[in-house]
Amino acid sequence: MSLEHYLSFVFIAILTITSPGPAILVAINNGLQHNMKAVFFSTLGNALGLLLLAIASILGISMLFKISAIFYTIFKTIGAFYLIYLGLKQIISSNKKLELKKTPNTKNYFKLFKSAFLVAVTNPKPIIFFSTVMPLFINYNEPTSTQFALLIATFIAISFASLSTYGFLANKSTMWFNDEKRLKRFFTFSGVTFIFMGLAILFAPNQARAK
Repeated sequence: MSLEHYLSFVFIAILTITSPGPAILVAINNGLQHNMKAVFFSTLGNALGLLLLAIASILGISMLFKISAIFYTIFKTIGAFYLIYLGLKQIISSNKKLELKKTPNTKNYFKLFKSAFLVAVTNPKPIIFFSTVMPLFINYNEPTSTQFALLIATFIAISFASLSTYGFLANKSTMWFNDEKRLKRFFTFSGVTFIFMGLAILFAPNQARAK
């Protein structure tokens, strides 16, 4: 895998992870209603869920791509259109406002860990990302296990940092998350960028061919 492909993956992963979704709402709620320790445990739960989803999603994909380059093209097209779909969804949702659930204060950090874990493993977005987008950045003419491990670790690290940041900001202030103009700009920017990256992947030449 080239550095260029790795950095492209990092960029797309950041956009995917930082886009408002269930995991971020959990982090924000825990930051608002509890404390940073609660955010930490819920973020760990999310990380474990993502790890299990990643392992489950990529099983067998490397072998498929080595058997035939057609599978790579299929996954490439699906991944590209998924990114475009996310972009359109973000733009359409640009007028939405995050609604924070009010939850009672608690010291049961395992409960928060379990809740975040369940949110992660039942969220279809990372499943589709791991199975359709992530494999596009793998060079299948080289050993794949190390490349997959690197991308998975990178994705989880970005997710951990993102959720911790959202939780920290929510813990310190509620004003930012209730600013509709800021949220609208964020939705629109991320949406347009998703579409751009999707089109770039769709029309880019395959980086690896089956042997």
